[in-house]
Amino acid sequence: MAVENQTIKDAATEGTPLERYVNVHMGNFIHVFLTLLAVLVMVAASIALVQIVHYGFPQLWRVADEYAILHELLQKILLLAIAGELGLLLLFHRASAAVEVVMFVIARRMVATDVTAFDLLMGSAALSALLVVRFYFLPGKPK
Repeated sequence: MAVENQTIKDAATEGTPLERYVNVHMGNFIHVFLTLLAVLVMVAASIALVQIVHYGFPQLWRVADEYAILHELLQKILLLAIAGELGLLLLFHRASAAVEVVMFVIARRMVATDVTAFDLLMGSAALSALLVVRFYFLPGKPK
C-alpha cells in the first residue's frame, strides 16, 4: 500500500539509493501507522458514543440531580469531539485541525465543575484568540 504525497516524493529524489529506499518506505510506514491510530481513535469514540447515548441520556430522566448528569454528558460529548478532531489531525496534519483540538480541550476544561472565575476568563480569552487565529490567519477557507 503506497501512500503518495509531496514529502515522500521529495525524499525519493534526494540522497543515495539506499537513503531514498529507506525514506520512501519509512514514510509509507509512518502514514499507515498514523492512519491506523486515527482509525483506533475513531473506533473508541464510536464505542463511547454508543455508551453515552445508551446509558447517559436516560439518566437525565431517572436521577434527581439532572444538572450534574447534564454536566457529565457535556464533558463526555466534548471528549468525543476532541477524539474526532485528533483523528483528523493524525490523518491530514493541518494546522486548523490542531487549533480545533486545542479549542475543544479548552472548552472541555471550562465546562468542568471546579473552575474558578479566573479560569473562565482565561479560557474565554484563549478561545477568542484561537477563533481569530483560525478564521483570519490560517490558510484555507474555514468550514
